Amino acid sequence: MSARPVAGAQAALRLEGRVAVVTGGSGGLGSSMADALADAGAGVALLSRRPERSETVAARIRDRGGEARAIRCDVTDPDSLARARDEVNAELGAAHILVNGAGGNDVRATTGAERSFFDLEPAALRGVLDVNLLGTVQACQAFGRDMVERGEGVIVNVSSMAAARPLTRVVGYAAAKAAVENFTRWLAVHMARTYAPGVRVNALSPGFFLTRQNQYLMVDAESGELTSRGADAVGHTPQGRLGAPRDLASTLLWLVDPDSGFVTGAVIPVDGGFSAFGGV
Repeated sequence: MSARPVAGAQAALRLEGRVAVVTGGSGGLGSSMADALADAGAGVALLSRRPERSETVAARIRDRGGEARAIRCDVTDPDSLARARDEVNAELGAAHILVNGAGGNDVRATTGAERSFFDLEPAALRGVLDVNLLGTVQACQAFGRDMVERGEGVIVNVSSMAAARPLTRVVGYAAAKAAVENFTRWLAVHMARTYAPGVRVNALSPGFFLTRQNQYLMVDAESGELTSRGADAVGHTPQGRLGAPRDLASTLLWLVDPDSGFVTGAVIPVDGGFSAFGGV
């Protein structure tokens, strides 16, 4: 990925002195958002169950002169999150920004020709709910305490177009992301009314981006061409393309910018017009 700052040279110092935690930091979208935060001046902790992958991202950031750490963490495990928080605090300082990028789908929680709705396994559905919803809630608990004590901070959850416009096949994922959006609004109100108005909670709702989790649905493994589902996704996106990681990262920078201090409880679509399009 290019070392050029996502939001341009003027953004380089906007987050200087701040600490950003990105869960799911080894993923395509998570790593791109970590790059953007680092290029804007933040020290970045990349949390992942696969720290060897996130270390590649952290090393790339350090090579550009930024500050980054790769930390092992399973967001479905409160003890793992507590250890990660302690490590972040010791190495970088308490978090000012939390990006809940950990999530994903499981083919076993997806319907299709080989698996009907009636054959979906509870364990698979529970796993998708755990990583997307429970992982988001627990990460907010782990890192939100320091924000409350400081009186300010920004939490950005990652939802999906599947939350508002349920997509075929991804039953568990769509339900989990719908819950993430509800939780985002609830936590925004709770933080502002119960603890500190300066702790803001928002969410990004990506349209169709190509990720490791959805690649098997969107791209034919042999030809590399879009599947019929991938072509349908592009066809129902008015801009006529899949999202690029840069699209999400630049919107993230706007949400965490101090000048966005009156934005909380919002779910921002980054979807090329998908959610606005009626299909005709």
